[in-house]
Amino acid sequence: MNAKPSTQAAIADFTSARKLIELLARIHPLLLVYDAHGVIRWISDGFGSLCSDAQAMLGRPLRAMLPKLPQGEPLEDLRSRFEERGFLPNVLLDLETHDGARLPLEVSVLRLPESEGEALFAVIARPGDAPGHEPAEAASSILESAPDAILAVDPHGFVRYANAALARLVAEDRENLRNRPLALLAAGSRDIEQLLAPLGGDGPSGELELRLRRSEGGPVPVAVTVSPHHDPDGNLRGAILCVRDATTQRRQNELARRNDELEHCVQTLAHDLRSPLVALLGFSRLLRQDYADQLDDTGAHFIDRIEQAGRTMEALIHDLLELSRIGQPGERPSIVDPRAVLLQLHAEVKPRLEAADIELVLPVDPPLVFCDRTRLYQVFSNLIGNGIHHMGACKGARIEVEVVEDEEFHRISVRDTGRGIAPEHHLRIFEVFQSVGSRRDGSHGTGIGLAIVRKIAETHGGRAWVESEPGHGSTFHVTLLRR
Repeated sequence: MNAKPSTQAAIADFTSARKLIELLARIHPLLLVYDAHGVIRWISDGFGSLCSDAQAMLGRPLRAMLPKLPQGEPLEDLRSRFEERGFLPNVLLDLETHDGARLPLEVSVLRLPESEGEALFAVIARPGDAPGHEPAEAASSILESAPDAILAVDPHGFVRYANAALARLVAEDRENLRNRPLALLAAGSRDIEQLLAPLGGDGPSGELELRLRRSEGGPVPVAVTVSPHHDPDGNLRGAILCVRDATTQRRQNELARRNDELEHCVQTLAHDLRSPLVALLGFSRLLRQDYADQLDDTGAHFIDRIEQAGRTMEALIHDLLELSRIGQPGERPSIVDPRAVLLQLHAEVKPRLEAADIELVLPVDPPLVFCDRTRLYQVFSNLIGNGIHHMGACKGARIEVEVVEDEEFHRISVRDTGRGIAPEHHLRIFEVFQSVGSRRDGSHGTGIGLAIVRKIAETHGGRAWVESEPGHGSTFHVTLLRR
């Protein structure tokens, strides 16, 4: 086994920071590490080759290697900037080389993870007169128009180009980003490792999920793809990084996860409630059948109230389960004739229509729609049932169903001549447990029917909405994506 260079022996003392230091050293030839007392604890081979006595520098103050460190107010200003942002980019300093000459350096400072409670800092340097390169004018124009943020770095991990989208993403001036070590853009040590690993040759080549620093506000989650950049002769010139803001996607994933948890909770709760509810309704029926002659009017009224509450709870559990099942695996969308579904439903609700003296008008030859048949039945059932329940007292009560198609969607419309709905309630009524007013018989629904309609529409690529004014009836619309 080869022994470590003596200038790097001190890295063994910092196990928690060792991996990151080694990764930085593979990308940045000029790297040294110092502690909170300004004492040099580790020097890269590249830095060591410039010093007159690299071994003697270990354990000595940083000023011994960089004699022209700022003094007084400039130093305090640098310290303040470092404390505020956690890093310090692109400071011009001089290094005293082994032959006594002064080499201008562009230095950046990065805070490393603490090791055994001790603060460590990395100095990443590049020659102050090192040439850079910009993309050709035509390529630069294309990159500026790209919707995603794009970075170009050289083989040593220094930013050579950042497009406008990248500057907006990290809220930085583009000129300030140029020549900055790539590591200074990462929000934390884990993010640095993920970002630099592909450049060091031992990281994943796919899409990386990490966080970047922002000059304003907290870190921003991003997805990064790193691609090596070679010249025509095959020599590595650096890498191109495509960066995409993952904030929205992360929020959507988190929302989807919470929705899944909520739906699972609803399913579990609904199933657990069914058993005691069945017992409650069963015993109330036994009381009515076996003890009716022993109950006075008040007792019979109490049993009526128990059964009514039980049936309401039964309907609520049923609707909750249906709401949670919509969109689950097992549904089979197919070409469905809506008239056949409507005729079935019409036969079922005919007694209620006749009792309320409501006319139901169905389309004669509607277009076929692409939907799970059970879900289409639920859409019609909830919308027509909603019209019956909230018709109110009116002459010529009427519910009319229409199904039309355009290039992209089938649209179902259910119009009624009922009481109408105030505009401020148009969105709220599609939420769970939300309803407006009581039914014709004075009772209240579960407040889930229209939420079921909306979820069915959304899982079939469409949406649901209402057009209504008080006293002028309502028209509920549902769109379903065509096949």
